[in-house]
Amino acid sequence: AKLRSASKYNLATSAMSAWPLRDLGITIAELEINGPSLYGYGPLNHAIASRYRVPVECVVAAAGTSMANYLALAAVVNPGEEILVEHPTYELLLSAAEYLGIKVRRFRRDPVDFAIDLDDLARNLTPQTKAVVLCNLHNPTGQFTDDNTLRAIGGLAKNVGARVIVDEVYRELLWERQPRSAFHLDPELFVSTNSLTKAYGLGGLRCGWVLASSDLAQRMWRINDLHGSTPAHPGELISVAAFHQLNEIADKQHQLLDTNHALLKAFLDSRNDLDYYWPDFGAIVAPRLKHGDVNDFCDLFRTRFDGTVVPGHFFEMPRHFRIGIGLPTGQIAPALDQLARALDAYQLLNGGSASPPTAHA
Repeated sequence: AKLRSASKYNLATSAMSAWPLRDLGITIAELEINGPSLYGYGPLNHAIASRYRVPVECVVAAAGTSMANYLALAAVVNPGEEILVEHPTYELLLSAAEYLGIKVRRFRRDPVDFAIDLDDLARNLTPQTKAVVLCNLHNPTGQFTDDNTLRAIGGLAKNVGARVIVDEVYRELLWERQPRSAFHLDPELFVSTNSLTKAYGLGGLRCGWVLASSDLAQRMWRINDLHGSTPAHPGELISVAAFHQLNEIADKQHQLLDTNHALLKAFLDSRNDLDYYWPDFGAIVAPRLKHGDVNDFCDLFRTRFDGTVVPGHFFEMPRHFRIGIGLPTGQIAPALDQLARALDAYQLLNGGSASPPTAHA
């Protein structure tokens, strides 16, 4: 992602278009280098707590969702203990667990619509399971898990004394004025992670957080002392300002995403060499290449067509690749045209033909 996503035709980015500092209306006079940040910066902790309607003692600030996930895993599960993780999933969840010395078991998402298979989850829970871990929206397919399913997962986890950790960074793309969180279902059972990165284009702030019971929150703050005990205060100040403007930012990003969604749907419907699950929400879709090798195609797209998508092996889906459509429409439209040219060229190289468009069934 860091070394191969810089291209003219970039469809690898999963976040919405970068929001410029000038549009937040911040002046240099409003910033300070140093501030009263001990276990979080008070105004930022309160801004997060207010938006999600939770007690401030249940908020843990973190450097993005990836660090939030790390802190949640480290606080809930001890080295040598076991977690149950969705399959397929986002690679960093697995590598963070491996680094922490956590044993990983898996439960299945349906290979067609990527809904959580509750029966398979129940079969793979054991008395040793300390946490069930999933993304909502799912990364990379965008599949949404509703509250009834989450309650069912919570009930199964509770039966064996486990918690449920839910990465909710893409859930922000539901554009709710008062966002729901799995944490609201049962604050003693659910732990949720999130950030300003994906929906709002504010990744550079590294403003992430965990919502957890107060005892777990205290444990996470102590663990974070080992990794990032003192955050960059200008980032905290800008993050507070951003929280005050999130609804306005969301409105503009939502409009952009709606436009790009229509372009992507038309593109996918025009291809007879791809099939796909179409999610109701989000900025990512993971089509399946019907014939050929996805890694070879991604290499061709990058080297001959100056374009990038994310190979599915990063998400345990080697026949798929992930498309992100959060960038400005003026970049997405030509990138999709270039992707079509690359797919046509790949078909010809593999003995097929660039056949006429067919409607997706």
